Order: sequence, then C-alpha cells, then structure tokens
Amino acid sequence: MAEDVRAILAAALGRSVGEVSVRQFTGGASRQVYGVEAGSVRAVLRRDPPGHGDANRMRAEAACLRAAAAAGVPVPAVLAAGDTAPGIDAPYLLMEYVDGESIPRKLQRDPAYAPVRERLAGDLGEILGRIHRTPTDTLTMLTDADPLDEIERVYRDLGQPRPAVEMGLLWLRDHLPVVRPKTLVHGDFRLGNFLIAPTGVRAVLDWELAHLGNPMEDLGWLCVRAWRFGGPAPVAGIGTRTQLLDGYERITGIRPAAEELHWWEAFGTLKWLILSMFQADRHFSGREHSLELAAIGRRVCESEYDLLIALDLFDDSADLAPHPAPTDAEAREITGETPTATVHDRPTLDEILTLVTETLTTDIAPTLAPRERYLLRVCTTLLSTATRELHSGPTPTTTVQTLLTTLGCDSEQTLATRLHNGTLPYTDPQVRRTTSTAIKTRLQITNPHHLTHPSRTPYPNPHPL
Repeated sequence: MAEDVRAILAAALGRSVGEVSVRQFTGGASRQVYGVEAGSVRAVLRRDPPGHGDANRMRAEAACLRAAAAAGVPVPAVLAAGDTAPGIDAPYLLMEYVDGESIPRKLQRDPAYAPVRERLAGDLGEILGRIHRTPTDTLTMLTDADPLDEIERVYRDLGQPRPAVEMGLLWLRDHLPVVRPKTLVHGDFRLGNFLIAPTGVRAVLDWELAHLGNPMEDLGWLCVRAWRFGGPAPVAGIGTRTQLLDGYERITGIRPAAEELHWWEAFGTLKWLILSMFQADRHFSGREHSLELAAIGRRVCESEYDLLIALDLFDDSADLAPHPAPTDAEAREITGETPTATVHDRPTLDEILTLVTETLTTDIAPTLAPRERYLLRVCTTLLSTATRELHSGPTPTTTVQTLLTTLGCDSEQTLATRLHNGTLPYTDPQVRRTTSTAIKTRLQITNPHHLTHPSRTPYPNPHPL
C-alpha cells in the first residue's frame, strides 16, 4: 500500500515526497485507519474494508469535513479522497495528521489533561453548537430520515428480536420529543472521536455517520453510558449535563429541557444496542470474519441494562442467577471434597483457560506492537467470559426459562414478538422482572463490573410510566 499512498500524497501536496511508511492503528470496527509518514509529512488514511466499501458515504464524509472546517469546527484538513485507488482497493479519505490524544481513559485520568477536563464538557457543547450551525447547502447528499424509524429498520432486518429493544422502542414512541429544525448532525460525537491536547480540543474525527436531523441527537449521544468509558460523570465520564448545555447555549442560544435531553440519551442507548447487534452480525452472518466484531456480540447485554435503567424499566428486585460456581481448587478448599472424577489429566479445562489467559496477559502482551496487543486484549476478555460461563453451569438458563414460562413464552424471542404485537405490555411487572433477570444473568458472565458501576446520574423528574 505504501507506494500507492505515496503517489496520492504527492499529488495532494503538489510535490514529490520521500519514502512512505504506513501503519494500521488499533480499533476501527467499521473503517480501517492508518498512520502515514513521509519524512516530515504526516497524514492519516481512512478506508473501508476492501470488498465492503461505500463510496457515497466516504464522499459525504469528505464534504462534511470541508463544510465543518469552514464553520469553525476543529477538524483535520482533507488532502485527498476517492472511490478507490491502486493498492487501497476501497473508498478512502486522506487527511492531515493532527496531534492529540483520543484514548478515553488517558483523557479521564492523566494529570496532564486535568486543565482541559475541567472545561471539556462545556467546550464540547460549544463545538456541537458550531456543527449544528454549519451551512448545509453543500451537504445535499446526506440522508434526513427519521432516526427512530431508521434504527428500528436495522433492528427488524436483523431478525433477532429482543425484549429490551422492544421495550425501548415502545417507550420512545410513547414519549416523542419536540421537533426541531434539521441541522448537520455528526452522528458519533463522543470521547474517542476527538483529538485533545492539554490546551483543548484539536479535532473532531469520524464523520461517517453524519446526517441531517434533530441537533439534540448529538447531545444525547455524548451522554450515553457506553461513551463514559467507566467515568462517573454523565458527559463523557468527565463533565455534567449542565456544563454541556451551558456551552451549547453560548453558541446557539438554545437550551433543551431535561426531558428532551433524556429522550435523546435513551435513544442513543437503544441505537448503540442495535448497532452492537448489527456489528456482531457482520461476523456471525459470514459477511466479514472478525474477532473484534464477534466479541461485540457479548457486550450487547451492557446496553440492554443501560437502556432499561435509563427508562426506569429495570426491575432491581429481579431474580439473579447464582454467582458462578467456584473453581475445582476453590471447591476443594471450601468443602474438602474431591472433584468429580474425569478421564482427563490435569490441568482441568478451567485451569487451562486460567493459565492461558494469565500467560497471554503477563508474558506475551508486553512484547507485542499496539495493534497486536489490542487484539490480544480482546482474546483474553473472551477467555475470561468463557471461564465464567463454564463456572456458571446450566442454572442461569433454567432460571430465565422458568420466568419466561410464567409469561406463556418459550423463549426471549417469543416474549419480544408478543411485546411488538401488543399482546403483552412493556410495563407489565412480570415482563420487567423476566427481562431484567435475563439481562442480569448475561451481564454476570460478560462483565460483572457493569452491574456494580453507577448506572447514570438521574434526571430531575424523569418521565413517569
């Protein structure tokens, strides 16, 4: 790829460039991102996965970057863009390199970013104000469909009914927010898509989901729990909603009510839930083989939990399946009994999973490059999940199945279908209890910490059921 990128870069700069090196960055479940270096010249290449490109979408992203830059939004300058090129073999976008940090946990915790953390929520509100005031006359290629209809269409097309999604869709349609004039909407405005220096925000990245719509969508998305990355504060894990709205009001003169922002935060949570399902389906349908996409499938339950909490539909008294069973060694220590006889020698299956996970994490990970270390972290997370599921045995599934039977349902899919066709109300206490128990059970295996972390900073006077 390097020589072909060199030709594109030389044409963009209008001069020859030296030897080019190309290095793929970590992450990028939907787009591939590469760092490009040619002597003193640094750039970033974004491309669709070869064979899975969307040229129209990439053209729209380039147009959004140019329009936003003209409106005073901090973005990287576009150097080149195209539907394909030799060696790249997919729609691509070549941008200037902007120095800054994007890793959420560093931005939340590193002392070097303490000064910007104090005002970041307000600064992001101001940037959103500029995005939403961007002229859209050059952005006629952007879609402007109803976002709730669009995300429901994605969900229905998957053919994977889930009770939590049905409950969320019904609640959102029962509490529709005020209609606002359509503006440019970034579509993925969150920590991880910004480059930040100790002095402030340097650039807003990843415009691939930009569209025309209600500007409050971006504000709500920034408050979704998934984008707090473990931080306790409701805006990016760093700031308050008041700070965010103060900044937004300074630029636009508009300040949405708490109920309106609450609706869009709940919508964002549902949207991420469905997009997670969609991402995982890209792997499981056979369209695209990917460890990262497959791993997302296990994290859908996190958004299910967040959604019901946000809508005040989660039943905190739900039956929780027993905690994972102890390992063989723990069982021997507690009971003094010999574990069930087996024809196999030690290490046991549990011991194998534990030893492999420890070795990969402690001995191998430190020797790897960033991309490989990231993939190894995904592997060890899945191994830990498998270990917890092995320990849990069949009891959690039996517990949920018993609750489903009391509703006259043979599966969660049947429950979801009955919610969708209206034969069961989403506010029914037994529906809430059953759905909550299933989600708790999944979380206990996938990410037990998610159950103990504060769910969100409550809104004042949330919508009554």
